[in-house]
Parts: sequence; structure tokens; C-alpha cells
Amino acid sequence: MILESTIEYMIAKQKLRLTLKDLGLERELVPATKSLSSHALVISGVRRCGKSTVLLQMLKRMDNEVVLFLNFDTPQLYGFSLLDFSRLDNIIDNQGPTILFFDELQLVEGWEMYVRQKLDEGFKVVITGSNASMLSKELGTRLTGRHISQELFPFSYREFLNFRGLAATKESLKTYLQTGGFPEFLENEDEEQLATLFEDVLNRDIVARYGIKDVKSLHRLALYLFSNIGNRITATKLKQPLSIKATTTVLSWFSHLELSYLISFLPMFSYSSKAQLINPRKIYAIDLGMVNVISNSITEDLGRKLENLIFLHLRRKYTELFYFDDKGECDFVAMQNSQVVELVQVCYELTPDNLKKEKNGLLQAMRFFNLFKATIVTFSNSDSIKEDQYEIMVVPAYQYLTQYN
Repeated sequence: MILESTIEYMIAKQKLRLTLKDLGLERELVPATKSLSSHALVISGVRRCGKSTVLLQMLKRMDNEVVLFLNFDTPQLYGFSLLDFSRLDNIIDNQGPTILFFDELQLVEGWEMYVRQKLDEGFKVVITGSNASMLSKELGTRLTGRHISQELFPFSYREFLNFRGLAATKESLKTYLQTGGFPEFLENEDEEQLATLFEDVLNRDIVARYGIKDVKSLHRLALYLFSNIGNRITATKLKQPLSIKATTTVLSWFSHLELSYLISFLPMFSYSSKAQLINPRKIYAIDLGMVNVISNSITEDLGRKLENLIFLHLRRKYTELFYFDDKGECDFVAMQNSQVVELVQVCYELTPDNLKKEKNGLLQAMRFFNLFKATIVTFSNSDSIKEDQYEIMVVPAYQYLTQYN
């Protein structure tokens, strides 16, 4: 049980902290979240990617609205349960807000029932959290479709350019490949901050949340994945070198890492769901600045980093992403409503030695999906390739990330 006075004190304390926070660069997500109606708005994303700043930017657009903000991820509110919502209701009745902002509400078991109740009572509700389970199909069932989902990531390349006041060039792209997009890191470039964030996500969002006892093995797995971005992996092959006893444990940890947004696993395209589960998946990390701090890889491997960057760009746009491999590999197959809308190959530098391989892998995918235009993204090459009725545009990444939507 949490005392009503404790909840009220935390609301006042957090409100003060929030009002002192800099509004920062307006995020690209904000224009899509201007209006709230009878649906709860659910914003999820990795820790420290700027969710509280987005809340402030939304508040700025809401004139004459009384807002109550409460972050549940604080020691004073640990153990908050459904019964404690009645005490929160007393505070809401006294303060008279019209909008309720709840951060990390997924930490309270059964929170969906409370949100449904507040929606029925006519409140506008915004929920933010650092776990992708908030976007699950089960959530849609429990809220009976009364929610709109949005994901927030660290700064995109365009946001990075606006934040730093830079133009889209090879030089700024090279810097972005090194720094990544976590807002606070871009302010001070303190690498210890990213290392601490990595540990926080592992320990607070995974170890504590799921009761994991073999913490060292989990850390070894996360470090391995960050050091092997762009590569294919299977849980079975990782089990022995990382000294993890069961494949099911590795698979479970994969799921936790993905839900925390630290790691994404890209499946190989197949019309068979079973084949998608069996085939190796490719690894991508949430942020290249964090990769540069955490990875123990001894090679720079700029090609893999550029590939990771393009994955993050596509991940912001699409939820259905795959790689293609059938007598040639295509790095990214992007789909909307089960229809292929974009094919992308990534090659750091296109040369006479690798042109045939990169082109043929993309052409295989274009023929397979009956798509007549596709893209090869490079660091700085520009070109146009035509073969029969197929057209491939070779585009520098700094142009693709800012001009191709």
C-alpha cells in the first residue's frame, strides 16, 4: 500500500522537475500526437530517448488544460498496485485535471483496467513507457481498441542535424555514425553516460522486471550482440560460446532485449511463419553511439554501422521489416499491410569488385516481389542502374535519410 500523501508528494515533486526541464528540439513525433479524444495515447521507447520532453512539447500545445503527471518508476512508488489507484483517484478529484500523463505505467500490474476506467470518465490519457509490450496485441484487447500507439527513438539523422545546426553532408553523417542520437549524450558526449544507460536498461528493465538470476550471462549476451550488429545469429549457436545452458533461455533473453528496445532482431522474409522462426535473424542496436561505447569489436566496420543506421531509419517508418536471401541477399524488405513498398540494399562503398554482388542481390528481390524500383544506400556514391525494366538508384546516405520518405 502506498500512502495518499506519498503519491501527492511525488506528483508535486515530479511536476516541479518537469517544469524546469528544457523543451529541447521539437521531435518529429509531436505533430502526430496533437489531438487526444476517447483513445489513450501510448508512447513507448528506450530509456532516455526523450519521452518526457515529448510530453512537455505536447503540453505546450494544450492551452487551458489542467494536467496531472506521475512517473511510476521511482522508489517511493515501488509496489504500487491496483488498490492504490483509489488513492490516486482522490488526488485527481481534488486537483481537477483534464489530462492524465502516466510514465512507466506498465510497472503496475493491471494498469489497463484503470486507464479504461479513466477514459470512460472522460479524461484524456497519455502513457509513456520503456517496454514495447505496451504496443502488444494483448494491450489492444484489454483496452478494446481504445488506444493509439506511437514509438519514440533517439534522434533521427534529421533531428540530429537540427539539434547541431548542421547540413546533410558526408561530414555530418560521419559524426552521426559516431555519436548516435541520444539527446543528453549529444549535449555533453560523456561516454560514461551511455555505458550507464546500457547497464540501467539491462538491470532495471530486464533483470529486475523478469527476475533473472544469471546476470553475468545476460550481460555477456548483450555485449556480444552489440559487438556483432548486422550479422546473422541463432539462439542455438550462441548457447555454447556464452555458457548458457538452454536454448529457451537465450530465446527468452532475446525477447527481453527486444522489448527493452536495446536490440532488434530482423527475420528473413518467408511466406511461412515457421521458416521465419527457424532461419537466422540479423542483429541491430538501438543507437550507434551506444555501440561505439559498448562494443568490444576490434574493427571499425563502417559498413555494418551504416547498415544499422539505415535499419533504424526504416524501423521508424515501418513495423514489417525483413531481409531477403534467395540466391542473393537484399538487406531490407519493408512492407505495409503485407505489401512490399521498399527494397533497400546497403553498401558503404560501391566498387567494381562488389557491384555485381550488391546489384544481383537486389535484383533477385525485385524480381521475387515484382517491384521495379529499388535503392542502394552508400556512404557517398551516387548513380543510377537500369537492367531490363528494373531501375536501381544509388544514393548517398545523407541524402536518403533526409530526402527519401
